[in-house]
Amino acid sequence: MKKLLIGALVGRVIIFICQVLSWVLLDLHRPAYGYTEQQGEIMDFLNSRFSEDGSYLLPNLPPGATSEMMEQHGKEASGKPWAVISYHKALSMNMGMNIFRGLVVNIVMIALFCWILSKMNRPGSGTVFVASLFTGLIVFMNAPYTQFIWYETQDVTASLIDAAAGWGLTGLWLGWLYGKKGRRA
Repeated sequence: MKKLLIGALVGRVIIFICQVLSWVLLDLHRPAYGYTEQQGEIMDFLNSRFSEDGSYLLPNLPPGATSEMMEQHGKEASGKPWAVISYHKALSMNMGMNIFRGLVVNIVMIALFCWILSKMNRPGSGTVFVASLFTGLIVFMNAPYTQFIWYETQDVTASLIDAAAGWGLTGLWLGWLYGKKGRRA
């Protein structure tokens, strides 16, 4: 249990530092959040059309559309402009709470991985590193890459770098902690 807690606490710091580097210092995710000089006019228009928070795929069909409607929509929309809009009525910038929640998620995420490692029969540091790297790739393929397949997100490469760097560095740390030649707690 001690090894799991130490692994999770240090691992969360490693993942968090990688996230800060990626999102803030290196600004790798900038392509997904572009700027337009027309943002004021666009926001005025969206405010006049949307009454509540939500995500919208444009063009889209209403719920309950028949398969015939879907097929026709696909033919009509193919090759034409489209957009995904995530709309919120009010911006809430609570950086402290967001950072806290991110750190808690990182602790839980690494603790779950450490639990898996604790069930292995004396893995080598290389095995721990590869298992960690593979976990990062699974995380990447499950969400960012699958989203990219459907919605062509602009920061898929940055998300791959995040997964490989964060989980890879965490794997080096955990390989030392859990590996056969690593520390015994």
